[in-house]
Formats: sequence, C-alpha cells, structure tokens
Amino acid sequence: MKKKIGLFLRVNPESGGSFQYCLAMIEAVTSLFREAEFEVVVAYTDASWSEHLRGYELPTVYVPLGVCWRAFGKVWRLSGLPIEWWRLVCSKMHGMAKMLLKQRCHLWIFPAQDVWSYLIPVRSLCTIYDLMHRYEARFPEVSARGQYILREKHFKNICQWSKGILVDSELGKRQVAESYEVSWRKLHILPYIAPKYIYNTQATIGFDQRYTLPPKFIFYPAQFWEHKNHKRLVQAVALLTERIPDLSLVFVGSVSNGYESTRELVNRLGLIERIRFLGYVPDSDMSELYRRARAMIMPTFFGPTNIPPLEAISVGCPVAVSDIYGMREQLGDTALYFDPASKQEIAEVIERLWKNSTLCTDLASRGLMRSSQLTQSHFNECLRKILNDIVAE
Repeated sequence: MKKKIGLFLRVNPESGGSFQYCLAMIEAVTSLFREAEFEVVVAYTDASWSEHLRGYELPTVYVPLGVCWRAFGKVWRLSGLPIEWWRLVCSKMHGMAKMLLKQRCHLWIFPAQDVWSYLIPVRSLCTIYDLMHRYEARFPEVSARGQYILREKHFKNICQWSKGILVDSELGKRQVAESYEVSWRKLHILPYIAPKYIYNTQATIGFDQRYTLPPKFIFYPAQFWEHKNHKRLVQAVALLTERIPDLSLVFVGSVSNGYESTRELVNRLGLIERIRFLGYVPDSDMSELYRRARAMIMPTFFGPTNIPPLEAISVGCPVAVSDIYGMREQLGDTALYFDPASKQEIAEVIERLWKNSTLCTDLASRGLMRSSQLTQSHFNECLRKILNDIVAE
C-alpha cells in the first residue's frame, strides 16, 4: 500500500527564500507523485498559490486560516497554555485542522518552519532554516521586541512535536541537536538548491531600459537587514577608491529596514557614483544580473548556509562570502572567504576579484562544477530517502 504524503504551504510569494524553498519542495513531491512512489496532496492557505500549482497536476486543497482562528491562535500562543490542549481543541473545532486530518496522510511536510506543524495533531516533517536568534542575538531583527523568546518557544515546540526535522547542513544539524537536545535520528539534512528561475538563459524584454548598470560591477543581492552587513561593505569600497578608480557596486533589495541608513552612509562617504541601488528586482531578472556581474559578494553574519551563493555559482558568477558557520561546507573551494567583521578583509577580496581575471575564471569553473551536484534532482532524491526513512519507522 502506497503511503500518502501531504505538503502544507502557508507562505506567500513575497516571502523570498522560504517561498523559493517551498517551490523546490513542490518539484520534489511532484517527482514522487509522478513515479507513483507516494500518494501526494498539497494544502495551501494563500489563494495566490493556486496559480503556482496549476502546472503540477497534483491533488490540492485550499484551506484558508480564517481571521477569527488566526487571532485566537495568537492569543493562545501568547498565553502560554499547553500545546496539548490546543491540539485537542484544534482537531475538534478548527476547520483547517479538520481538513488536514481528513486527508489521512501518513506524514505532512511543513517546509516553512510553520507553527501549524505542532498546532495540528498530525505526524509532521518540519524545516528549521536557522537558529541565528541564539547565535547572533546582537541583531535586533531576531532578538528585539520579544522575538528571542517567541523564537525559542517556537523551535522548542517544533523539536518536541515533529516526527522529523529538516536542516540545511551538518552544522545546522549539530546546532539544533545541541540547542534543544534533539535526537540525531530525528534530524535530516536537505541542502538548499538554487531556485528554478536562476536558470533563465536570456535577459527579459526591457532589461537594459529598467536597469542602468556599469560595464563592470560587484553584486550584492540582499534585503537591508543589519545582519546583511551592507554598511561594512560600503566602508570597504571607500578604502579602495584610490586603488580602483573604476570600482562599482550594485545593491538589490527592497526599500525597507536599513535601506535609508545605508544610502545615507554612501552619500556621506562620497560614493554615490560608485554604488547603485536597484531596489526590488523580480526573480525573472536576477539571473541576468548575476551573469553581468564581475562577482557576487555576501558579507552576511547569518548562516549556517545561504541561497544567493548557490544562485551565483549556478550561472558561473564568481563568489566571495563570509567565513562563518556552514559556508565552507556549502561552497567548498568554489569561493573566496573573509571575516565579515573586517572591512579590510572585505576590501582585499574585492580587489582580488576586480583585478584578477584568471582567479574569476577559475572560481566560476569550480562553482559550475559544484552546482551540478546541487540540483533539483539531487534535492528530490534526498527528500525521497528521508521520507522513506520516516515513514518506515
């Protein structure tokens, strides 16, 4: 008898990396469905998913959360009442929970580290992206205004109630195991892959009209959170103004968070002509930006691993990244590494990438080789093994 697997989608298309991860998961369960290895059903709470799911020929069910239950769930979680009580109430009264239970799945996959992985009494396989609230609590986006306490409670519940937990790397596995005393048997490594859109081979219509790009530039695609470290990168560029008169840097990211303070720093250091802000860029244009860039640099303080370097190496763009957490595990010898706290080290790798074409060619070649080992088919096979292991228990 075939086992039935459910995939629960709650994030919306504006969720960035978590949305792309969900798309990779859809591709993977579609592969299992087409090969008749598992029965599959996809449940989604945001109506916009219907458009994205249309071409997959998967059984789907729309399960809106409902405003009242959303508010009730938030009050319940803040009250500190036992999860056991909520799970009991939820299974009897919550329309979405009853709908999921009605599907009679052997396992539900929650790819977006979702609260519903433990609020609904189903066997769940839940993803934990990172625990940076523990390891980088100095950044307010993961610790301020009660965020640290909420994240701690959330991840403890995932670890307690999930049948299995997906992590990005060996280091991610160790961090979860050590932080919440989780059995190693419960943790499964499913490395990130580059999103499907990155393999677009041609520029979209009107690309050159939308973006005025310098002929040669260093590229950094990231939202302007403090942990993304834009300001230290700007300071590193300032160190190079005399040695590299034609140096240019291009930022991509929405006009929010630390955007204004970063622009202010650029103005104060007299770098307006050297650093360009493109704002929000749709996924369809990202691959062309990587292809035109001299290199991508990512001075983030967060890990264990990240998706943008995978995007870069997949299209032959040389990469320099922070030497932190699991980045060497993810990229091996395909990147240059530096201390993200040192503007001098950041400046040094920029200068090497800008002046050494042989180095860039070598990094691009190594990156393409490594990216061939981190494809959707590898992701599918890895998930298949994980599901078989969990379902067989």
